[in-house]
Order: sequence, then C-alpha cells, then structure tokens
Amino acid sequence: MVSPNAEVVADADRAVVVRDLVKRFGSFVAVNRVSFEVLKGQIFGFLGPNGAGKSTTIRMLCGILAPTEGSGTVAGFDIRRQTEQIKSRIGYMSQRFSLYEDLTVEENIDFYSGIYRVPAAEKKARKQWVIEMSGLAEHRRWRTSVLSTGWRQRLALGCAILHNPPILFLDEPTSGVDPISRRQFWDLIYELAAKKVTVFVTTHYMDEAEYCDRLGLIYRGELVASGTPEELKTQFMQEEVLEVFCDEAEGAIAELEKLPGVKEAAMFGRGLHVVATDGARAMDEIRGYLAGRGRTLYRMEKIVPSLEDVFVSLIEARDRAEQPQQEVRQ
Repeated sequence: MVSPNAEVVADADRAVVVRDLVKRFGSFVAVNRVSFEVLKGQIFGFLGPNGAGKSTTIRMLCGILAPTEGSGTVAGFDIRRQTEQIKSRIGYMSQRFSLYEDLTVEENIDFYSGIYRVPAAEKKARKQWVIEMSGLAEHRRWRTSVLSTGWRQRLALGCAILHNPPILFLDEPTSGVDPISRRQFWDLIYELAAKKVTVFVTTHYMDEAEYCDRLGLIYRGELVASGTPEELKTQFMQEEVLEVFCDEAEGAIAELEKLPGVKEAAMFGRGLHVVATDGARAMDEIRGYLAGRGRTLYRMEKIVPSLEDVFVSLIEARDRAEQPQQEVRQ
C-alpha cells in the first residue's frame, strides 16, 4: 500500500530506490517484497515495532547483508554488485553507536577518519567540528565508556559523517536515550537535512515519525503504508477517532469498547482516544453511557488520528486479512 499522491521524479533526484526487496533467513522471511523511494535531501522515517524488519532492510541498503531477492540502488549504485561504492558514499550509525569504548573521544574520531579516508588536510577541521557538534570539547580526552548515552550518541553521529557523506543511515539512533537528548539529536538531523544530506532513519517511536518528511510503515517484514505524516493520518485511516475527556476515564475503557460503533478505546494523555467505525453513532452511545452512570463528559470531538492510531489500525487490518489464510492452512 503506497500513497496515492506519490510524485513522479527523475532518477537523478532519487537517493535510494528499492524494488521488491526480500531477505530470508532459512524459512523465515524477515523482509517481504518491500518497495519504496527516498528523494535526495529528505528525512525518511522507517517506522515499525521491534522485529518488523527495519534493521535488516537498512543493512541490505548499506551493503552489509545481501538481498535474497529484489533490487535497489543507493546513491545510484547497485546494492548487490556495488557495495564498496555505496559504503564510501554513506554514513551508517547502528543501534549500538559503533564506538570503541576503551578509546578516548579523540581516538575514536581519529580511528574513523582513517576508516573513511578523510584527506589529511581536512582531518583537523573535521575532528574539531565533531567535538564541537557533540558538545565534548571539555571531554575530548575522556574514554568513551564513561560518557553519558546522549554524548555517545552525538559522538557516534559525528564519526558517521566525518567524510561528509550525501546519505546517512541511522538505525534506531535514539533507542534508550532520554527525551532531552532525543530532541537535541533530532535538531542535529534537521541541520544535516538543511545541508541537503539525505537521512534514512529507523525508529519505533511514534512521536519521532512526525519529524520526518516521509514515512514507510513496516510490519512483519511488509511495507503496509508510505507517505507524508499528514497523508498517513488523513488517507490511510478507515475508522474515525474521537477524543473523549470524562470522569474516571481509565475505568470506562472496557465498557466503552462494548458500545455499538466503538472498535477500540485507550488512554491518550489525560483523555481517551476512541476508534469508531461510525463516529456519529459512537458519540451518541458514549454520551448515553456516561449520563446513565452519572459520569461527567467534559469534552468529546472528532480529531485527526495520531500516527499511533493509524499504525494500530493498519496492522490490525493486516492481521485480520491474514487470519482466514492461516485458518485455511490449518
């Protein structure tokens, strides 16, 4: 399922192109016929739960894993035949930050300068840029092992882009990082995108998806939707979402889900998000239920669904479609 408003663009404007990409490990299909494109200068978010196939896909694009089937290009180079050319033109930051903890900040930077073959004339300036960008000027001689997670995160990003790559792959870069460090990290991503760097980032955080220009939602190895955050929220959600603020909201969830027209209810902040197949009917039923139990309804309105609402709706639809097939096989 792809966005109906997908734009036609020239090949020269595409940083990443993937067609029917498949990766099998024995009988297990980790990535199943995934297709998408990323334009130059975009922040593309690959969103999905742990185990959905995000990291496997990114490793194929970086030339670390060979695809089982399908094709793709990164920076114009074939992901099957030209992996070395790809590696020289990308930056890659893994979940574990790829740093050597027994080395100091400066030693890590020097090591990656050599790996990426940064010209000698540029090494000093690039090294200073990484140290300043990561906020480690006063800790440049500290061992990486004693740095906070946020500092190590920024240092890893700096090491990944020492060679000024046009495309940057970030695999779950904010996993386990505190909210303030996550926000600061995304500020750095915006700075890179402003300089026309293409950023491909995998995440399972729904709030981070809002920061991306375009998204691909992956579940059980399959791409279930793609588009801008706004397109996903307005075009891919079949049900309506109601925001409800009432007395004892959490205690009302189980009963609300039994009402006609209501598909699901869940806490969302201080209120409830109620997913309804028929919004108008559900609103009437909710009013009647709350009034009948003497509970005050403070506010209820239809809202644009959150990305979390959309993702849950899409994966539930996929599971429902798959269930009859499983029953037939049994």
